[in-house]
Amino acid sequence: MTEILILYYSQGGAVKQMAQLIARGVESVSGAQARIRTVPKVSTTCEATEPDIPSTGAPYVTHQDLEACAGLALGSPTRFGNMAAPVKYFLDGTSGLWLKGALIGKPAAVFTSSGSMHGGNETTLLTMMIPLLHHGMLLLGIPYSEPQLGNTSSGGTPYGASHVGGALDDKPLTEDEQKLCFALGKRLAETALKLRKV
Repeated sequence: MTEILILYYSQGGAVKQMAQLIARGVESVSGAQARIRTVPKVSTTCEATEPDIPSTGAPYVTHQDLEACAGLALGSPTRFGNMAAPVKYFLDGTSGLWLKGALIGKPAAVFTSSGSMHGGNETTLLTMMIPLLHHGMLLLGIPYSEPQLGNTSSGGTPYGASHVGGALDDKPLTEDEQKLCFALGKRLAETALKLRKV
């Protein structure tokens, strides 16, 4: 099986739901399998630690998960137009993989959720792309052949899947947002399988 890593950080639950929808898209492709992982919180208190295994949700990601995957979907909530600190902290620790060229040529996609329509969805997606480009990954977006991209009045961008969760993170994913998450996962898996055959 071709394994696609879906790596995310979620506080309010929307990015986690998006990760699950992307996983469904991945697994709709014959021969592809999703592996869902998360990252621990980052604390300003030096003595604060997270347990080795989270009490709920996906297990924490390891560098081996990244090295072994055939493709990556990276998700984060929007924090002032940028990815959340726990995602950045994890990526900052991947220089060993960069030195080995472990991610070169693998397809990648990004997804996010923000509090408002103009809350930085697109800039967050773009900032998540930068470290992936440094790793030599091949970035995928969502083409306008997906009809929801032209019809959505909520989240959804050509740069990756997005969701507008509201200031209190209480807006559920719209049908368009859900379909775009699924489409992104499917496209990522199809691309990974094509690249494996080359």
